[in-house]
Amino acid sequence: MNRLAVKLPQITLKNPIMPASGTAAYGQEMAQNFDLNELGALVIKSTTATPRSGNARPTIAHMTGGWLNAIGLKNPGIQAVLTEKLPWLAQNYPDLPIVGSVAGSSVSEYVQVAQQMASAPNVSWLEINISCPNVEQGGLAFGTNPQIVEQLTQQICQVVKKPVFMKLTPNVTDIVPVALAAQQGGAAGFTMINTLTGLGFDLNTRKPLLAHGTGGLSGSALHPLAVRMIRQVRTVSSLPIIGVGGVNTAADALEMLVAGANAVQVGSATYHQADACRQIIHDLPAVMDRYHITSLQELIADIQTQVSETLAY
Repeated sequence: MNRLAVKLPQITLKNPIMPASGTAAYGQEMAQNFDLNELGALVIKSTTATPRSGNARPTIAHMTGGWLNAIGLKNPGIQAVLTEKLPWLAQNYPDLPIVGSVAGSSVSEYVQVAQQMASAPNVSWLEINISCPNVEQGGLAFGTNPQIVEQLTQQICQVVKKPVFMKLTPNVTDIVPVALAAQQGGAAGFTMINTLTGLGFDLNTRKPLLAHGTGGLSGSALHPLAVRMIRQVRTVSSLPIIGVGGVNTAADALEMLVAGANAVQVGSATYHQADACRQIIHDLPAVMDRYHITSLQELIADIQTQVSETLAY
């Protein structure tokens, strides 16, 4: 028995650990640090219909308890991903599950990119980044409006046969209605959470640390918020959850599973430790032993049963 294996729609992963979107780009750089086949899956960078150059530098700053970043969805566009990036992964890592991250500034762009991304043979499921500004609705992020989330999810699911996971933003008063809207729209699961909007200043210049001004806060400071939101959504939905936010250790990953996640993404930990994902995978068995956990899938099933029983009363 592989005690690290976890089940997701249409696929069983050999372990629950994968890099968060954007932190591994399209795999080439991370592959220089360790064998990507050790991962449970690889999440590629959020991809749009056309190439994007991203925001002006500086785009990242270290903060107490985490990082601020405003990369600006820098990516080569879906055509380059389909003809260069994904074929490279298919040739070098044919057995590695790939998660295609989709971004856009309009519903039509999301649907177009999702349909194209899903056509790639080595993409196992899609992750829809709904923290992007909606240019058709005055610039507010797609993920802050439950009605738009339901409509967007529904339109993507109508043209895509592979599982669709909606990546939920924490920049809302209550994440539960957004999750339920995605579920109503046909989502196969959730990735949660994305970064929390933050701001930092250089006291010497009195100017923001990032050229863009605000940025997404990631890192340890985000972890308790992610854990709380995962449990909130788990109490209202049985759909699979991929937890992300401040995971630096195997214990952090297990805490997300206890909260109700089915798998875990590792993000900014890779900024200061390039092989953080591998280290967490290698540490998991010993930490599981410490807490008397026989297998991760059994843990996940037990947690979901406990939550279901609690709701029954």
